[in-house]
Amino acid sequence: MSITIALSKGRIYEETLPLLAAAGITVAEDPEKSRKLIFPTNQPDVRVVLVRASDVPVYVQYGGADLGVSGLDSLIEHGGQGLYQPLDLQIAQCRVSVAVRADFDYEAAVQQGGRLKIATKYTTIAREFFAQKGVHVDMVKLYGSMELAPLTGMADAIVDLVSTGSTLKANNLVEVERIMDISSRLVVNQAALKLKQQRLRPIIDAFAGAIGKD
Repeated sequence: MSITIALSKGRIYEETLPLLAAAGITVAEDPEKSRKLIFPTNQPDVRVVLVRASDVPVYVQYGGADLGVSGLDSLIEHGGQGLYQPLDLQIAQCRVSVAVRADFDYEAAVQQGGRLKIATKYTTIAREFFAQKGVHVDMVKLYGSMELAPLTGMADAIVDLVSTGSTLKANNLVEVERIMDISSRLVVNQAALKLKQQRLRPIIDAFAGAIGKD
């Protein structure tokens, strides 16, 4: 009974490797040096698939993968349907924040009943945050280069992931509100958890032990 693990390239992938190692799993090839999307591991019945970060919950929900590692941001936008989320892995930590041009009067714009044009791919997170503040938002959905939106006048503000803040600073943007802290979660397909419990449970337990949650 084979196991498929969905990961996304970059920070989540790199920071998941030690957790996989704790479960006795090592990926056989370096994804950075390959165009492949499916990678074998040292265990013949375990493979890793690489997908977009926002697609990890989708692959796990619909059975394209048995388990995966997904940022809380992607999980909130996805809705988390059909997913068992046993562990906060405390990796790939960052935050979702609001940022504006340095010369934009954000305080005045977010008075009760104000209206803002927001560029973001995190529309669910942004809508809920501004609804709680009583601010109306017009949403412009973007998938990348978010920083351009305020600079070109397309939006008043952006809602985006922030790690060091250096990209914002380089583009003359300032972080004005922190919406939430983000880390990555282990997500498991609920049907797989029942059908493949003997194979999945040791992996989940090894991850828990590696982050000190056993």
